[in-house]
Amino acid sequence: MGTIIILVKLLCAHLISDFILQTDRINEGKHEIGIKGLCYQFLHSITHAGIAYLLLADWSCWLIPVIIFISHIVIDSVKCRCCKDSISTFLVDQFLHIAIIVTLWFSLCGEETELSHFYAFYSARFWLVVMAYMLMLKPSSVLLGMFLKQWTPSSSNAQSLPKAGQWIGYIERILILTFVFVGSFEGVGFLLAAKSVFRFGELSKAKEIRTTEYVLIGTFASFSVAILTGIVITHLF
Repeated sequence: MGTIIILVKLLCAHLISDFILQTDRINEGKHEIGIKGLCYQFLHSITHAGIAYLLLADWSCWLIPVIIFISHIVIDSVKCRCCKDSISTFLVDQFLHIAIIVTLWFSLCGEETELSHFYAFYSARFWLVVMAYMLMLKPSSVLLGMFLKQWTPSSSNAQSLPKAGQWIGYIERILILTFVFVGSFEGVGFLLAAKSVFRFGELSKAKEIRTTEYVLIGTFASFSVAILTGIVITHLF
């Protein structure tokens, strides 16, 4: 079993716990003052520790979930009490969590520790692909939302479907990542052309110039995230 699988499993556990299992209610609850906020932070941190423990599948290696739990609750407590929500806070928070994961992995590999594993999850390529697709969902959505926040229109469109833009972004990035993995970059071009055709009618008016620019920035940012992720993961293969 390659040591890279240990790192990828820990990163996948982080993505699952931080972006899939963490609901909006938990995220908001962590910022509350008093025991209630601490309970939400405890719940979120124990989820991180538990998922990491399950994915590594070595029941004797209890030190990893303990370190992940303690570090996560400390970092989240400081972030929720002392920092405002912003893209810089988000990036620093993620950097600290990932730095701890990398340090744990390096210490394990440095001692040539070999964790047990399930045979179905043996391939490092499998875990890299899983991690890439998870990145295309909520992690990318959160990052892009923070990036576009400065240009987001203040008034919402009542005719828009609830969370339609979010799901369009999910499907869009998943398709692009798949096209990159199979080496079909013409599919990316076709997807961009199709999206342009659908949006041309509502954005062709001069008074919609701001909306046009906003959509273009969001589209190119979303495409860039998916394409660059696909290229990096492909080279890691």
